[in-house]
Amino acid sequence: MPESSPRLEVESLDLGMGVRGVLLELIEPQTRAPITGPEAARIWAAVVPGLAAGEPWALDFFAHLDRVRDFLRGRGIFFRDSEIAVVENPQTEILPGIIERLEGETFGVRAGAAVTAGDMALEGALGHRGVDAYQEAYSRYSFCAVCDFENGFLTVLSGQLWASEVIRRVRAALEGLQVEVARPE
Repeated sequence: MPESSPRLEVESLDLGMGVRGVLLELIEPQTRAPITGPEAARIWAAVVPGLAAGEPWALDFFAHLDRVRDFLRGRGIFFRDSEIAVVENPQTEILPGIIERLEGETFGVRAGAAVTAGDMALEGALGHRGVDAYQEAYSRYSFCAVCDFENGFLTVLSGQLWASEVIRRVRAALEGLQVEVARPE
């Protein structure tokens, strides 16, 4: 456990060509090192559904699929098996375990009504191009996000969420956890 409370820094990103993003970085404030492991998994497991704010959401796994599928099946976690593995609205109690076990993978999150309708075009594109597929699809969702939890990052692509709204949502989601949420200094 770090000597000080973890810090979740939230900042706007200009990704060029009209693509707006918000970067969330979970760090130990004194060293600026990424926080990983069980503590980080609990924090990210609160952040992700908090960002969705009650809308349907899903985790998209598109790399090392055999390992991911084996893990999900071994834990009895329901997932849609297409060109990728999609876990829709995972239960709150299992989400930290998923994140902790798979934090070394880069995977995605998306939220919005289009999740429940299914998006085979996006899932196929994720299977072929990885997270780059979100750039063309994020406008159909409240947000799409790239999870790089091993390095302490979550990058949100959204036409609806500004950094200030992300901060509001994650502060509410993290209430009760000792995490400082702020813009970078």
